[in-house]
Formats: sequence, structure tokens, C-alpha cells
Amino acid sequence: MPGITLLGLGPGDPAKLTREAWDVLASAGQVWLRTMQHPTLAGLPPALKIHSFDELYENSDSFEDAYSAIVEKVLELGKSPQGVVYAVPGDPFVAEATCPEIAQRARTLGLPLKIVSGLSFLEPVFAALGLDPYPRLILMDAIELSQAHVPAFPPDMPVLVAQVYSRLVAAEVKMTLNTVYPDEHPVRLVHAAGTKEEIIEDILLYEIDRSEHIGLLTVLYVPPLGEGTSFEAFQEIVAHLRAPDGCPWDREQTHESLRTHLMGEAYEVLAAMDSGDPAEMAEEFGDLLLQIVLNAQIASEDGEFNMADVLKGIYDKIIRRHPHVFGDVTLDGVQGVLKNWEKLKAVERANSHEPEKGLLDGVPLALPALSQAQEYQDRAARVGFDWKEVGGVLEKIAEEIQEVREVKNEEELIAELGDLFFALVNLARWKKVDAESALRGTSMRFKKRFFYVEQEAKKQGRKLSEMSIDEMETLWQEAKRQ
Repeated sequence: MPGITLLGLGPGDPAKLTREAWDVLASAGQVWLRTMQHPTLAGLPPALKIHSFDELYENSDSFEDAYSAIVEKVLELGKSPQGVVYAVPGDPFVAEATCPEIAQRARTLGLPLKIVSGLSFLEPVFAALGLDPYPRLILMDAIELSQAHVPAFPPDMPVLVAQVYSRLVAAEVKMTLNTVYPDEHPVRLVHAAGTKEEIIEDILLYEIDRSEHIGLLTVLYVPPLGEGTSFEAFQEIVAHLRAPDGCPWDREQTHESLRTHLMGEAYEVLAAMDSGDPAEMAEEFGDLLLQIVLNAQIASEDGEFNMADVLKGIYDKIIRRHPHVFGDVTLDGVQGVLKNWEKLKAVERANSHEPEKGLLDGVPLALPALSQAQEYQDRAARVGFDWKEVGGVLEKIAEEIQEVREVKNEEELIAELGDLFFALVNLARWKKVDAESALRGTSMRFKKRFFYVEQEAKKQGRKLSEMSIDEMETLWQEAKRQ
């Protein structure tokens, strides 16, 4: 028949060809196959003349190039008087890159189009696993997953990864999954589902690239990681807290009432980071995330914005401010990145149609003084307002110390001490030390050592106020040694 017929060959067993597909193939005379590497070929009508596009796979630099060439060739054949029957494994519109493009282009060109559906790989895989895809199942392509840095789906949902056609692809898929799932996570490999060669392997995630059965008809099933392991699940419980049947306290909160909680959690995160305890950091990051999601939920209820707006906004900003990663801009090292960052932010400010702001206006006034000072210095340095070498910073510190010695009144003392602190922060910046963390660390050491002095004095039955400075200094030195 003229035009294009897109035909599904089913999952691999010739017995699973549909009656319609058999009738079309029996009367076609010839058929073009995307690939000869499919078991159904053994049961096709014997008089059928078979062509394939396997040569395009072998001579193309990528799958995308091969698929593009196949699409063009099928469209060209479809314009001929006899038309073309183009057959693919499974169903023409399930895990098939060429058929949707061919169908769209054929309709645009006005070419007659017939679609002969086939049994896809999914139904035999569901049967092999004893799995009902409802109420939820995620379908992923192995190539796309292997090229990602993290899985692009919530881990508390079951996932079917199709086209794990080689051990190399399996290894790359494993590496991506390992960013979320542990090595020992149980998974299932289904090979040649729906054929006589069907094999199911129950193995652990780290073993998937060791399977000897991996081939063109291999699918990986990844069971859910566990309840509450996805961002979406977390959003749901926060929304539940705010619902009519939720928590009375959470329902009463507003952006304003949560300000102190947000600030408190941020400081607890910093304390956890200073402690270097991974478990404590994970817990405190969770507490901080709760504040962010709770505020987003309140905003959503008030029609201000929702979490998708928050995520899309920061997603776009990251892409926009990293043209050297996501674009074709070439920058020279960290300093080049920072200078370009400031240029991009200046453009954003100019395009925002808001009142003109200075380079330092974006630094939060609520920041601790040391962090604020260091951020001011960082931003100024990005546009070249900085000492040429650290020696200038050290000279400035010495100059400020001398000025502190020469002050004549309290007003001058406050100003000169501020200048000295600012110069010391600049030294920290030059040495790539976070001034806020450095001072906090010293304060924590002071607290620990002073507690030791208190305890030792108590053991002696004495009060600190009764001890001489020399006696306390002796205990202080003991504390330092310990």
C-alpha cells in the first residue's frame, strides 16, 4: 500500500505477533526492519523479502545519528508508489525513538500513515515479575539514566529500566543508581521476557553488570528504596501538617512566625558542620529543609508561589550563571568564574527593572558581622578592588593595630577596632579561611577549656572568683594539653 506503515513485531516470540501484523506482513512482499537482531524474525512469512537498517548503526557515530538517518530513509521510501512497511521490535510507540518522529513528519508531509500496534516488551516483563504497574511505576531508559549524575525519579517508587543491552551500560546505570541506592539494594534483571529464553535474576544492585545474560532484551527492575525517601513524599507530609486534619501548631504558622526558626536551624546546621559529624549534619540539614518546604507550602496556600516555582527559579539561575558548564563560554579558573558571575548578576539587575542597586546591596544585612564583612570583601575583589598581594593586607593589620593604640576616646576606639576586625577578616579571606567559622571554632575551644578550669576548681572545693589569675592559668594550660 502507498505511504508508510509502522508495524510492531512484539516482544520476541513469533507467536506473539498480532493477527493484523501477520496479515500486513504476509501481503507486503517486503519489509524494512530497524534491526535484524530480534527473535521474531525467525517466524516471519517465508516469502517476505527483508531489508534492515543495521548498516546505519554500524556506520553512525551515535544512536541519534543512526535514528535520524533511518527516519529520513523511511520517509523517502514512503513517498514511492509502493510505500514502505517499517517494522520495529515491540510496539512502534513504546521505547522506540524512530516511529514517533516518522509519524509526525509523515502527517506534516501529507503521507498516508498506518499504525499496526504490537505487544510491547512491557506486558511480558510485568508478567515475568508478577507486577501490576498501577498505581505507580516509573519507566526509564538505560542510556538516559547512565548519562545522568543522579537518578531523575523519586526513589520511593518502583522503577523499570529498559534497554540495558550491555554490561557496560549496566555498569554505568549502576553508578548512577549508587548515588541514592546502596550496593546491597535487591533488584531483578529480566532477560528476553515473553520468549522461550526468558530468565529472571534476583541479585543485588552491585552485581548487575556481572550478569552473563545481559543482551538486547534485558530490563532492570528496581524496587522502592523505602517510605519517606523522596522529596515528593516529604512535601506531602508537610502539606498534611498544614491541612485541616493536620497539626494545630503548623497550621498557625506564617512566614513571619517562622523567621526565628529558620535562623535557628541555619545556625544549628553551621554548628553541625563545625563538629564534622556526618550524622548530625544530615539531621540538621533535614531540619533546615523542613523550614524551606514549610514556607513554600504556606506560600502555595496563599497563592504567592509553590515549590515548583522555587525549584524552577534556582534551576534556571544555575544554568544562566554557569555558561562555562552548560554553554559554550570558556573561563579561566575560579577567578574567571567569579568575575563572570558578577557580570551576569549585573545584567540580571539591569533587566529586572528594579531601582538600581550597588554590587554589595545583595548581601543580607542579617548576616553575622564577620560573614557579612567577608562577603563584602569577596564581591569587591571579584571586580578587582583588592590588594595585589597578601603583604598589603598584613601591613594594613599592623597599621590598624597602631591606630587602636593611638585612640583618644571611646568613639574612636569603636571605629578603629571595627577597622582592625575588618582587616583581620580580609586576611582570612586571602588565606581562604572562613572568618566566621574560625572565630566560632576558637570560641568553642575557649568554652571547652574554661569548663575544664571550672571543673578542676570545683574538685578543689574552690570558686573561680577566689582563685588567682596564675592559678587559673595553670589549669588553663592543663586544659590545652588535654
